[in-house]
Amino acid sequence: MNILLLLLSLSIIPFTLAGSSQPPVLDTNGDKVQAGDLRYFVLPVIRGRGGGLTPSNVKQQNLCPRDIIQNANEVQEGLPVVFTRVDTKKGVVRESTDLNVRFYTPTICARETIWKIGEYDDKLKQYFVVTGGVEGNPGPQTVSSWFKIEKFESDYKFVFCPSVCKFCKVICKDVGIFTKDGVRFLALSDTPFKVMFKFTL
Repeated sequence: MNILLLLLSLSIIPFTLAGSSQPPVLDTNGDKVQAGDLRYFVLPVIRGRGGGLTPSNVKQQNLCPRDIIQNANEVQEGLPVVFTRVDTKKGVVRESTDLNVRFYTPTICARETIWKIGEYDDKLKQYFVVTGGVEGNPGPQTVSSWFKIEKFESDYKFVFCPSVCKFCKVICKDVGIFTKDGVRFLALSDTPFKVMFKFTL
C-alpha cells in the first residue's frame, strides 16, 4: 500500500531545486558539507544518549540490513553517510533542500543503504526511517527517499518534508529517535534528533 495514502498530516509542496540562497550545512570543523563522495558521521549533539547511526537487522531480517539504529555506546560513531543533492551535482549541501542520504559501505549492500520512510507500523503506530530507498530520479516514485537538513538551535536536524513532487501529498515531520526494548530506532517524531556532521576520510 502506498504510504502516502496513510499519512495523517498532509500538505502539498511545490517542487524546488536546491537554491544557492539557502545557507550551507556546516560540519564540526566549520567547513561546508559537500554532496558526492565525501563522507560524514551523523553524531548526536547531546552526550550520554548513544553514538552514531548504523544499519541493522532488528525488526526486519534481510540480506542487507533495513533498520537504522543509534549505537548504544556514545564512542561508536557508526557508519558514515554520503549525500546526493536533488540536482545530482556535486557541491555544497544547503539547509532545507532535498537530498538523499546513503550509508557508505564497500559491501554488496552498498546501493541498498539509501534512507527512506518505511511502511507505517500499525502495531507501534510509527513510521520508521529505513534503508532500501532510491538515489536520484526525483518524483512521485521516489518521494519517500528525500530528506532535508534544517537548522535546529545551533546545530541540525533531519526533516522528512520532500518537495520533489508538486502533486504529491506528503507529511512534514522531524526525524527523531523511537526507543523499543532498549534499541534506539531512527523514526519520524515530534522530538527532533539533534545532530552534527563529522567529516571522515
